[in-house]
Amino acid sequence: MAEYIMLQGTSSHVGKSIITTALCRIFLQEGKKVVPFKAQNMALNSYVTADGREMGRAQVAQAEAAGLLPMVAMNPVLLKPTGNACSQVIIDGRPVGNMSARDYHKGYSLKAFDAVKRALHELDKAYDTLVIEGAGSPAEINLKDHDIVNMRVAKYLGAPVLLVADIDRGGSLAALVGTLELLDPDERDLVKGLVINKFRGDVSLFTPAIDFLEKKTGKPVLGVVPYIDDLGIDEEDSVSLDNQDQQPSVDKVSIAVVQVPKISNFTDFDSLAREDDVALYYARHPGDLAGADAVILPGSKNTTEDLLFLRENGWPQALHDFMMLKKPVIGICGGYQMMGEAVCDPEQTESDIGRVEGLHLLGVTTTFISRKLTSQVTADCRNLPFLGETLSIPDLSGYEIHMGRTEGCGDDVYPFMVTRRAGQPCQCPAGAARKDGLAWGTYIHGLFDNDKFRRHFLNILRKQKGWDALLVTRHYWQEKEVKYDRLARIVRQSLDMKRLRQIMEEGIQ
Repeated sequence: MAEYIMLQGTSSHVGKSIITTALCRIFLQEGKKVVPFKAQNMALNSYVTADGREMGRAQVAQAEAAGLLPMVAMNPVLLKPTGNACSQVIIDGRPVGNMSARDYHKGYSLKAFDAVKRALHELDKAYDTLVIEGAGSPAEINLKDHDIVNMRVAKYLGAPVLLVADIDRGGSLAALVGTLELLDPDERDLVKGLVINKFRGDVSLFTPAIDFLEKKTGKPVLGVVPYIDDLGIDEEDSVSLDNQDQQPSVDKVSIAVVQVPKISNFTDFDSLAREDDVALYYARHPGDLAGADAVILPGSKNTTEDLLFLRENGWPQALHDFMMLKKPVIGICGGYQMMGEAVCDPEQTESDIGRVEGLHLLGVTTTFISRKLTSQVTADCRNLPFLGETLSIPDLSGYEIHMGRTEGCGDDVYPFMVTRRAGQPCQCPAGAARKDGLAWGTYIHGLFDNDKFRRHFLNILRKQKGWDALLVTRHYWQEKEVKYDRLARIVRQSLDMKRLRQIMEEGIQ
């Protein structure tokens, strides 16, 4: 049987995902056969596995840190909010329908726990160490009876729990004491240690607080993890975008990503943001486009509603004016769909809105169908017209995750061609472009993670500014490995690893 450690938090966004990621890399470095697990995720930032199933992005990063290929057993239940207190429910990587929060929590969640138990059984047989992440807080009294991601998992496995608090947001001591106080006695017994996360300053000055916590709670403080700048690890949730402080820069290529309300898969742009000559920022209002060299319309979990949002808030005219300046607009997945003539949903698969007029930037029309396409792909970019240049890059890797079928009805060209889908050869168009290269879009997520494509794309924008082209100097996947090692080093130095190993060996005795 495997050894377990579970990370739960005093609230959402305290850093559970990051510490889980760090422990996965630490245990990998120690020679353990380690795997991450989170029973249920609620996030719009998802990923497609090699077998065409959908899972939360946070467990993908944790799998990478553990030296594994992502698989849905690491995240058997995924909830993707669609708006109006509803979510698409995905079990074992496949959508089973849309449900209201009430219907899910009051009727379905305990059924979904069967998938959680199956996944845990599979992982327990194949790995010697499970690093398990909870969600939100285990002390949410209104949700506890139907919770399948926190204490229910810990009790099912007999997993010791570390309780994590974010000191950067303030009130961490009260949050730890209060959370423990609200837990039932048997749940409190499962908590074997406390972790303070995101600490700034001189940790030696925090010693009186540690002494107080240990005396007050009877739980050891296993460590104080510092605030880590430039993590370089995929974020799970769009709440992280609220902390973005980047703006256009006159001495960099400035790229504005339109922050629609239902933005999804914003990690598509992380590799761009990490380039030294790029200022990537999120535009919330049409006026934010001033100073940008290119605009990207991102993916969306509810394309029709986000398209209505754009139309009702002045974005069509702003994007038209932007292109009149000979600056490009680019769409990824849902953003690509919005750029067309219309988005149609006759079966009301996404919402009760049957048709929304598009932005008329491309001559394509999208019709939603009930079957979702989820697949890893290899694709060619063939003669993409872009600002007077032609961009051709073969063998691009990425993935598709969408419900729409997009068909051309204008004078556009179709430079993106999927050549392998789920490992099988094919020739399937996956994008369109205006002949003048001022607007283009594609269904391929992860396009900019391809180093050669990303640098050619940026060099064309640099040429528009009269700047010289640069060579590829950033290697996205190699740099991620460096970031995981750095994170592991910092967390290893911050935690009492000897005590942690002892806790894992002893279990919940």
